[in-house]
Amino acid sequence: MTLVIRKELDRRLAIAGHCFEWADIKQDLNALQEITIEDRGKTLVIRSECHGTCGRVFQAIGVAIPPTIREVA
Repeated sequence: MTLVIRKELDRRLAIAGHCFEWADIKQDLNALQEITIEDRGKTLVIRSECHGTCGRVFQAIGVAIPPTIREVA
């Protein structure tokens, strides 16, 4: 299953004109983090900055990166 997903990711990246090392992709995606903060009855989710290949990987697969700060119910 994982091999199928990786091949599809590689295919979509190639269509977008990108050729990234698998180790770089994993490192950059692992660095992307979110933290949930609750304050005065509000719950906020804060996302770390996208570094390296991360933004282009999301774009190539057609997934929007969540906003840096968002309120959740």
